[in-house]
Amino acid sequence: MKVAAILHRRTLGALLQLVAVATPVPAFADMASDVKAVNDGWAHITYEVQGSSTQTKALDQLAKQASTLVASYPGKAEPLLWAGIVASEQANRANFFHKLGLATKARDLIAKAYAIDPRVAGGGAALSLGVLYHKVPGSPLAWGDNDRAVKLLKQALAIDPNGLDTNYFYGEYLLDQGDKAGAQTYLQKALRAPHDAGRPVWDAGRRREVRDLLAKAA
Repeated sequence: MKVAAILHRRTLGALLQLVAVATPVPAFADMASDVKAVNDGWAHITYEVQGSSTQTKALDQLAKQASTLVASYPGKAEPLLWAGIVASEQANRANFFHKLGLATKARDLIAKAYAIDPRVAGGGAALSLGVLYHKVPGSPLAWGDNDRAVKLLKQALAIDPNGLDTNYFYGEYLLDQGDKAGAQTYLQKALRAPHDAGRPVWDAGRRREVRDLLAKAA
């Protein structure tokens, strides 16, 4: 890598930090809209785009957008969280040889967001980390850890006790542990969560997943 390119990036990063300090309100407003663009893109790909190949290509493009978001707002938790969520979705849809690498990338990004602000996005970092530790295989195959998973999932629930996602993923965890009655309780609570008019695609898609899981827990 050329020295000039490195210096250019460092200068740009310093300039972005200076702008963020000098004009905090507009920078925050821009970040919120940029984060929402990635958020909405993820929901569109996850719940509306058809075909695994098309989804994979769309996620690759969204991952680039998320990386730009992180670079544009250094030290901010929410861009890191959403870059991690996109990487996690890539892992979910990747082939066997790429799953663990993408899941590890997702974990590392979300862990950085969590270290900056454990309560970011209404407990979203704790929740996303908990899901990863639950879904990824444990030792000796990988780094999954059910004890760590349940601690993080409960932490997210404490932050957002009535949330759609927090109750859905804790219900899913309980179902995977064989606790159908407990799973039903949290999944039914997820369906009672207030609708999010600002994220209609995610809201409708997640509720379909909750109902599907409830059918399995019956």
